[in-house]
Amino acid sequence: MDCTFLTEHGKFNWRVGVIVTNGRKVLMARNPNEKRAFYYSVGGRVRFGESMEDAALRELREETGIDGELDRLACIHENFFTDDDGVFFHEVSCFFTVKPNERLLQIESGHRTDGGPGGEYLEWIDLDDCGGVTIYPDFYRAVDFENDREIKHFISRE
Repeated sequence: MDCTFLTEHGKFNWRVGVIVTNGRKVLMARNPNEKRAFYYSVGGRVRFGESMEDAALRELREETGIDGELDRLACIHENFFTDDDGVFFHEVSCFFTVKPNERLLQIESGHRTDGGPGGEYLEWIDLDDCGGVTIYPDFYRAVDFENDREIKHFISRE
């Protein structure tokens, strides 16, 4: 069971994300069935009784088909938003960097996975050349995850 629940005020989610980088390129996912075009981190919800680290490794494997090794906890993101269906969300996400391995780095942009509802596509997004591209969470544009070793804390309110 996912660590998500509905309240009278909206929905709470506990998520993990994995940050796979290759220089200033980051591996992100997109769902072609979404009403709006945007990219988001590889990751998903933590299951009840599952550690964040185990959830991150599971999500990496589910969404890429590749096992990996976590490097470190990179940031915590508190996100408050209303989805396209009008549901207010309070979401807490913990993001881990992944030690890049040859198989992860060989994923080609446009690779289709079984992740997410209805399937997803993986894309390498160049953070130095991504103007006009919508990325969630948007802190990806500002942090150098390969070199900045400090754990970051972000709060987003949409």
